[in-house]
Amino acid sequence: MPSSHPLPPSCHWFSVLASALDPRSAPRLAWLLVGAVLARGRRTVTSWIRAAGLSRAFRPCYTAVAAAGARTDLAAVHLAREVVKPLVTDATRLTFALDDTPTERTGRHVQGAGVHHNPTPGPAGSPFVYGHVWVVLGLLACHPAWGVVALPLLARLYIREKTLAAMAPVDRPPFRTKLELGVDLMRWAKMWFGMLGKPLWVVADGAYAMAPFLKPMRALAVTVVSRLRKDAALWTVPGPKPTHRRGPQPTYGDRRIDLAKRGGQRRGWSTGTFTLYGKATAKRYKSFVATWRPAGGAIRVVLVDEPTGWVAFFCTDPAATVADILESVAARFSLEVTFRDLKTVVGAGQQQVRRVRASVGAFHVCLWTFTMTEAWAWGRDADGLVGHRSASPWDDGARRPSHADKRPAWRRELLAEQIHAVLRPGLTAQEIHAAAERLLNLAA
Repeated sequence: MPSSHPLPPSCHWFSVLASALDPRSAPRLAWLLVGAVLARGRRTVTSWIRAAGLSRAFRPCYTAVAAAGARTDLAAVHLAREVVKPLVTDATRLTFALDDTPTERTGRHVQGAGVHHNPTPGPAGSPFVYGHVWVVLGLLACHPAWGVVALPLLARLYIREKTLAAMAPVDRPPFRTKLELGVDLMRWAKMWFGMLGKPLWVVADGAYAMAPFLKPMRALAVTVVSRLRKDAALWTVPGPKPTHRRGPQPTYGDRRIDLAKRGGQRRGWSTGTFTLYGKATAKRYKSFVATWRPAGGAIRVVLVDEPTGWVAFFCTDPAATVADILESVAARFSLEVTFRDLKTVVGAGQQQVRRVRASVGAFHVCLWTFTMTEAWAWGRDADGLVGHRSASPWDDGARRPSHADKRPAWRRELLAEQIHAVLRPGLTAQEIHAAAERLLNLAA
């Protein structure tokens, strides 16, 4: 699979994304994206190079990965236009999911790596992890049969301020908090998705429900849905301003709302059925409008009665319905599923690169190949994606195809296209031997 061969027909997306780079690096990045899909075992950049047949040009390939790390915003624009936009044309609004996730790294010389909180330590895992932390923006797309799928578009590398001090000045990016990185990602989304004329929503983890993130979102006219602290300082909605009083209409009321008292009262609960996590679920809830200073004005608050106690959510659009809020909160879980698949199936974080730009480029190659794999499988029959389940009779054949099903299916199609490209008239024995050896190496 040398780089002089044309890309397979189903890989035209890779060429579109690679066009964001300099023409000297673009062809290598396109083939590295192919190699990232075809690679098996440990997903290092070296395995991508081998799968793409670029072993003799391995040094320029590493340069192409670093170049991709410097042009992620433009490449993500191509991804949004060519790959993601057709999947959400029928949506009444565009809902994004925002969260951060760590990728474990090893080695003292990996730039930007440090000790971070581990959100999923497991039964025997450490509460801390050494590596990188990424703030990831994903678009939530609803498949008619498979439900909500989070399609990651763009990410920002978060580096602790004390870690930045140890980096060389030439490689040292400015320090920005996770909230500032989240605002930067949503500004990018507003710029390129706002032109579609649809309302933009973002559902984020409770750690992003703070004024440095919420107030810029209000200025961008982006609706935020997130979890609300039980001790949040809520105030009532202000009444009409007296005619004799000068000045603007007050933004906040004069009475404090105690969430603990609202949640503890037995009166006022309603019951409704909502589509959560792909099935109809009955929930007891309370809903009211309040004002909150970190959000810069009025919000819709929803209290949900759970077996372990009540929890609170909010939306910066007071006109939002309870169903909109709870279904958005449930849909955010698809981004957590994406994080799991990125690390276990795609191999995000396994790339053995050291410099910041190379790490950013390698992580985005994993993000983009994940999104393109989901888009490739979007309109295909589920039976064609999970045909290999016949070798696993213990598996549940009724479940929706996972990313671990879709990626091998795309890999099989790419290999079939390579075989068909080789089987042409006038083929020499040397070319047949080289093609057979290359395909056997990929299959082994």
